[in-house]
Amino acid sequence: MNDEIDIEQIPEELYEKRAFIIDKGQEPFRIDKWLQIRIENATRNKIQQAIENGFVTVNNNIVKSNYKIKPNDEIVVLSLINSETTELKLENIPLNIVYEDDDVIVINKPSNMVVHPGVGNYSGTLLNGVAYHIHQQNPLINEDTLPRFGLVHRIDKNTTGLIVLAKNSTAAAHLAKQFFNHTVQRKYTALVWGNLENNEGTIQVNIARHKQYRKMFDAYPDGEIGKHAITHYKVVERMNYVTLVECVLETGRTHQIRVHMKYIGHTLFNDWEYGGDKILKGTIYTKYKQFVNNCFEICPRCALHAQTLGFIHPRTEKEIFFEAPLPDDMKNVIEKWRKYVGNNLDE
Repeated sequence: MNDEIDIEQIPEELYEKRAFIIDKGQEPFRIDKWLQIRIENATRNKIQQAIENGFVTVNNNIVKSNYKIKPNDEIVVLSLINSETTELKLENIPLNIVYEDDDVIVINKPSNMVVHPGVGNYSGTLLNGVAYHIHQQNPLINEDTLPRFGLVHRIDKNTTGLIVLAKNSTAAAHLAKQFFNHTVQRKYTALVWGNLENNEGTIQVNIARHKQYRKMFDAYPDGEIGKHAITHYKVVERMNYVTLVECVLETGRTHQIRVHMKYIGHTLFNDWEYGGDKILKGTIYTKYKQFVNNCFEICPRCALHAQTLGFIHPRTEKEIFFEAPLPDDMKNVIEKWRKYVGNNLDE
């Protein structure tokens, strides 16, 4: 019997990684047919498209659909966990494009923008805007022919900052593998509640869906459930009741920074899903409460920004690096906290 290996190290929530080791007694068999038998709800056409787009490898090599498996082959399949079934509408949405060529497009995403269509968000998403943008470049591409493989990672609706999309299947496969191999450089800037004990540290705690609130995630330090997750943090500036930190992701779980920082007692500022929209540190004075409420109004979202992004270009094989400055809402709320600390308004 062919054994499927359970891989816990899935560094990006958008994809599922499955691996198979072929038995010693396996007779030659076409890989597309073999995978169709073993992957639930997989059609021959979908398997062949995945192989063509480079999302199936044998012994770390891209193969063709007619490749015949042999004993001890290691097959790795990358696939979208939630492939989109909704129609992708072309929408003329302004995009802050940081970089673009024939293979990739890097965008500085604003807050209050969902990355891809889904339940309750069928329009106004980043992908709707990218679809329109690509259609303007090549009118032969429409809703039916637009590649869906371009999205290799994502950031939350209210998180601002850098995201990269692939413009062809080769680039998509190349970038996806970089995310799985943890070689993509990603640094986030966050404003969190409280004064961190250490200037830097590493949080290594599993993450899984919250047992009670299914749209949220939670930390599971015993390691028995959830996916392995690692976040490195460093203090940038202390402001008594809040701290500005840099977070570097070694893995890329859904809500990873938000869950990890809450786990160590420093919930992100104004993160309403995880309780950061309440006064978690500070005084009981009315003046202070009013000050914090004013801060919430200035930055009416989770104070998290994907500031840097670096990866190997899929065509040139050279490293490219991008940085997006803090958006105005975060800059303004940070400056307000600086002035508050400097003036000692609560004393």
